Amino acid sequence: MTRKDIVTPVEVAAYDELSASDRRLAELAREAASRAYAPYSRFHVGAAILLDNDEIVTGANQENVAYPSGTCAERSACFYAHARYPEAKFRTIAIAAVGTDGKEVAEPVAPCGACRQALLEYEMLAGAPVRVILCGRDECYILPSVSSTLPLAFTEF
Repeated sequence: MTRKDIVTPVEVAAYDELSASDRRLAELAREAASRAYAPYSRFHVGAAILLDNDEIVTGANQENVAYPSGTCAERSACFYAHARYPEAKFRTIAIAAVGTDGKEVAEPVAPCGACRQALLEYEMLAGAPVRVILCGRDECYILPSVSSTLPLAFTEF
C-alpha cells in the first residue's frame, strides 16, 4: 500500500489586499447574500461569478419547506450565468455568507459538495481554472481552481 497526500493551496488575504476586481466580486457576493430566501436555516449565502466577457452574475440561496427543492447560492449563480451567457467562460467566483445573527460569518464558508461538483462542470467547460474566493468577515481564502476544492471529483469519462 502507498500513501498519497492531497494538498490544497490556499492564499489568505485581508480585504484591503485584494485586487480591485476581486474586492468588487467579494462585495457583490456579500450584497447577493442579502437577497437570499432562507427562512429555515437563516443562513444567507451569496455568490458572484466573473465571466470572461466581463459580466458579473450573482445568486443567493433560495430555500423551500420541501428541503431538497431549494438551491444554493453558487448553483443559483452558475446556472443563471450559463443560461444567460452560454458562450462565456467562468473566470472567478466569490462566495460570502451571513449567519443567523445577521452578521457576516467570521470564517470563510466553502461550497457544499453538490455546488463544488456543479462548479467543476463549468471549470471543465471553460478549459481553464476558475479561481474561488471564499469571503469571511475580515479575510478571504483564495483557491486557484474549483478542482482544488474537490480533488477526487467526478469528471468526464
